[in-house]
Amino acid sequence: MTAARSSRRAGVVLTALVLLFAAIGPWLVANAPERQFQEYVFAPPMRPRVIDASGSLRRPFVYPLRLVDRLERRYAEDRSHPTPVRLFQNGSVLSVDGGSSPWFLFGTDALGRDQLARLAWGARLSLGVAVVAALGALLIGTLAGGAAGFFGGSLDEALMRTADFVIALPALYVVLALRAAMPLVLSSAQVFWTMVVVLAVVGWPFPARGVRAVILSERTREYAEAARAVGASRTRLLLRHLLPAARGVLVAQSTLLLPAFVLAEATLSFVGLGFGEPVSSWGTMLRDAGGGRTIAEAPWLLAPAAAIVLAALGVNLLTAGDSARLPAHPSR
Repeated sequence: MTAARSSRRAGVVLTALVLLFAAIGPWLVANAPERQFQEYVFAPPMRPRVIDASGSLRRPFVYPLRLVDRLERRYAEDRSHPTPVRLFQNGSVLSVDGGSSPWFLFGTDALGRDQLARLAWGARLSLGVAVVAALGALLIGTLAGGAAGFFGGSLDEALMRTADFVIALPALYVVLALRAAMPLVLSSAQVFWTMVVVLAVVGWPFPARGVRAVILSERTREYAEAARAVGASRTRLLLRHLLPAARGVLVAQSTLLLPAFVLAEATLSFVGLGFGEPVSSWGTMLRDAGGGRTIAEAPWLLAPAAAIVLAALGVNLLTAGDSARLPAHPSR
């Protein structure tokens, strides 16, 4: 129990940090995600400092970058002009004086775009797609599984055979095929909702099977029989008394769907079926990283991959032990 509690606390912290970054990240940076700095292509990260070259302690600052070799894109720090880090200026929380050079905390990509700015704006799209698609899959799965388990008969058979068919298909290829069958040129909003619908269609059978199993078990319990005896309608019995018993299943399924959908968005954007330029998402950033320098030369291009791993880890740690702690039904 102690280990599960510690894991859950770590998950709360990690998930909160990821969500907080998605919420306020765009206000942390001074550069627009689509802005290109032609003189700073593949610029390395510029870390903040508090001790200068002479060993003196001073307020946070960064050293501007100077292009040493244009062909090899090699940069060196200009230690003769330390630039102070400013708070709540130039329309962002963190910025530097604009006289010497812009500040790239996570470096730049092949087009000279600020990686941190793209990562912050991309978090909203990537996590937004995953969260909305997971909610859609859970809603469809809850309704389908609840109806199948409660009413049984031919409805149960039809819904479960459909779910089995969808589950038997290779999910990744189904997602790619469904998205490829739709128009390739779409607006960002259309791409967002298209991916949400496609992912929800592929994901609903998993919570549906779990909810059905719970409803089949719970509908014969004493509290369900008592509700029938006092005149509860079938709809009220299902929605008010039986479906709450499936909370543990839905929590467990959410830990599987959310990371899977984050990866699915990244995969779709990586192969050109998701968000396109100049829109920033974690998938488009990985696609750009794949066509840039090698990992050894520009490891900062893998920042979106690290963000995906942290988001998935946080969700899984957050719900560690939840299904074991939740009671089968709140009224018992």
